[in-house]
Amino acid sequence: MDLVTIGAFARAAELTPKALRLYDELGLLPPAAVDAESGYRFYDLDQLGRAEMIARLRGIGMPLAEIRAVCDLAPAAAIEAIAAYWRKVSADTAGRAHNVALLVEHLSQKGAAMSDTNFRYAVRCDAGRGRDRNEDNAYASDRLLAVADGVGGAGGAEAAAAAIDALKALELTDGPPADLLARLAAAVDDVDRTVRAGGDEAATTLTAVLRRGSQLALVHIGDTRVYLLRGGELSQLTQDHTWVRGQVEHGKLSAEEAAAHPHRALLLRALGAGAQPVEADLALRTALAGDRYLLCSDGLSTVIQRGELHAALAEAGDPEATADRLVELAYASGAPDNLACVVADVVAG
Repeated sequence: MDLVTIGAFARAAELTPKALRLYDELGLLPPAAVDAESGYRFYDLDQLGRAEMIARLRGIGMPLAEIRAVCDLAPAAAIEAIAAYWRKVSADTAGRAHNVALLVEHLSQKGAAMSDTNFRYAVRCDAGRGRDRNEDNAYASDRLLAVADGVGGAGGAEAAAAAIDALKALELTDGPPADLLARLAAAVDDVDRTVRAGGDEAATTLTAVLRRGSQLALVHIGDTRVYLLRGGELSQLTQDHTWVRGQVEHGKLSAEEAAAHPHRALLLRALGAGAQPVEADLALRTALAGDRYLLCSDGLSTVIQRGELHAALAEAGDPEATADRLVELAYASGAPDNLACVVADVVAG
């Protein structure tokens, strides 16, 4: 056994004697020997591997109690434990990042936001060319904008209508922004359970914006979308919950391939679909006078090119004229599916 002093071992391990004493007290890295009279610690150079492992786990922020457990595991089990820890860290970080983004947006726009805003809106819902049934649904008021796309024939149409009706009950409720999100989530959960209990394989997407003053609460499930035109720039505020989007994110499909893929409409999330409750995307935004929002089903977003969509929304004109223009563009591209849209301008209250 080749023993060295605590100071020499600390230098070799790129640690401090203080850290080594702490690891000893916690049972993480006991010395190989302790002088009976002086109490001085001595370490075996074979312990450098464990010391390096502890340092690396500390470097990723793992608590000492968890490090002790990981260090005592076999390599395969240790790998899984480390991966599980990092998945938890990543999820926590993503949650905090979302909250930070909301806070930054709120503070950066606080001075510019109006004390109150209103919607000026138009709604269009059309069966499309060659369709004898319309499973899409759309609704707008001064408090609520919503679009839903039903799946599964008559049951899908009923599910889309039920989803929007559930949100209408929230139009007259008041409360802080966080409360709006909670109410939206609860309403969506209720619809999800109701549709799933029907047992007829019906489902629906849902995308909606609920307004309180200048605060907007957004809920999204599926491939219906929200776009925002602000200062001439067009942004898509939602991400499609589809199989092809996942393939694009993993580099298995290009955006062009996804747009033409035969399974581009395959949903990964929808109200009433699957055995487990659906998870909705929720977000808060601040409305600014001059904003223009578009909520639409995939019957519109998949047939109108992004440039054409931008140009139509940016043209001077009220929401009625813009909504008519969007339907016109969809028909010019064939309108093979049901289509629904809401165009809403934010105006000062």
